[in-house]
Amino acid sequence: MHIFVTGATGFLGTALCAALKERGHDVIGVSSKTCDLRVPGSLERFNARRYDQIYHLAAWTQAGDFCLSHQGEQWIVNQQMNTNILTWWQRHQPQAKLITMGASCAYDPKLPLSEDYYLQGEPIAELFVYAMTKRMLYAGQRALRDQFGLSYLHVVPSTLYGPGYHQDGRQAHFIMDLIRKIIRGKTTGEPVVLWGDGTQRREIVYLDDVVRCLITLAETCSNEVVNVGAGEEFTSRQFAAWICEQVGYPLEAIRFDTARYVGARSKCLVVERLKRRFPDMVWTPKEVGLATTIQWELEHAPQPKETLRHGIPDR
Repeated sequence: MHIFVTGATGFLGTALCAALKERGHDVIGVSSKTCDLRVPGSLERFNARRYDQIYHLAAWTQAGDFCLSHQGEQWIVNQQMNTNILTWWQRHQPQAKLITMGASCAYDPKLPLSEDYYLQGEPIAELFVYAMTKRMLYAGQRALRDQFGLSYLHVVPSTLYGPGYHQDGRQAHFIMDLIRKIIRGKTTGEPVVLWGDGTQRREIVYLDDVVRCLITLAETCSNEVVNVGAGEEFTSRQFAAWICEQVGYPLEAIRFDTARYVGARSKCLVVERLKRRFPDMVWTPKEVGLATTIQWELEHAPQPKETLRHGIPDR
């Protein structure tokens, strides 16, 4: 197949493009450096090829408290990018299926985090603007399906983790931030301070698992929202304990800063729809995924390297 990918050099995009190429597909990937999606018409130089699938992974955001101070920019930039990809799809690539990435923060935490509730209720205030741009992206896909008969898929993942996460100074998602802080505590003696009181609960899903789901869902599902997650959540303190055990750092040395931003208290996706699509899906055990990720961080982070105390468990 001929496949077009935005956000192709990001954490997910890099892994997805590699997996698609391994399967023999012809992949054209763009990043913000090679194609400015904010600019109308920026995609028209790719019109010569007719794509079978378009993966729209690009988004203007960061983890942590970035959304609190960039609400206006997030609305303008993401709406520009999403409108331009939707326009290009409808005008020039109507034969393609458009696969987009939603966000779990688009759900109202007071409602079940199930696909049927994706457009209902109100996202948390701290992430409201970014969440609404994801809802608007999905609404645009539905509108173009209804009027022009186009085919789409809107995938909502939980927090991704794994080897290859960015190291360019941007804020990291909680699990990667947790791993890096504890590694620095072990290797440099830097105090480990975690945001919140340790009771906020999170769900994580391994990068390779998300890539497998994305590729198969894109080939088998159309015109719906599908959550992708492991279906279980744990407290940030529990995640810290597992990481400390792998790294060899004392959990009791960690200080929790209850004054810092923590986002939603709990965020676990309902994944019954995914289970129906993948009844035999074998997920990477968190012990294996965390150990593999920690080892990669130890080997690539700009700090003294150290091997895992217990090594990497067999999958």
